[in-house]
Amino acid sequence: MHKKDCFYLGKIARKFSFKGEVLLYLDTDEPELYQNLESVFVELNKTLVPFFIEKRSLHKDKFLRVRFEDVKNEADADAIMNCEVYLPLSMLPKLEGNKFYYHEIIDFDVEDVRLGNIGKMKGVNDSNAQPLFEITKGEIDILVPMIDAFIVKIDRANKKVILNTPEGLVDLYLG
Repeated sequence: MHKKDCFYLGKIARKFSFKGEVLLYLDTDEPELYQNLESVFVELNKTLVPFFIEKRSLHKDKFLRVRFEDVKNEADADAIMNCEVYLPLSMLPKLEGNKFYYHEIIDFDVEDVRLGNIGKMKGVNDSNAQPLFEITKGEIDILVPMIDAFIVKIDRANKKVILNTPEGLVDLYLG
């Protein structure tokens, strides 16, 4: 399994018992969706390695208490501590309407209600306080704040993101 075919679920945050149990931090708003996992991919030395789960239970708000098949003691648990955990993209819950996963809209055409086609979606930059749509039109990179009020429609069938941006925002890039 390659990382590009997976999504980040969380990371192994700390040991729970001397028998090798660990607490997996779930980076999600809906941890209950993942309480019945049978396996996960753990990133070890930049490689995704499958780990099979013997026992699991939700622990507090955002943690899954896990006993992996091949993790039998504290030393085994130490070896995977702070490792990132992934699942295949096929396990993501389907989103509808204007809700979307960032990876899902890459290469969609982007249309503005006023300006028409303004380019292709290159990705979403969420490294700042305000996530930004990264759109490319030829040699021009356009950044548009990812604000619900700007999103008219996510058209999955036609691979389009339709926006209604304020006058001047995109015009600034297109000159």
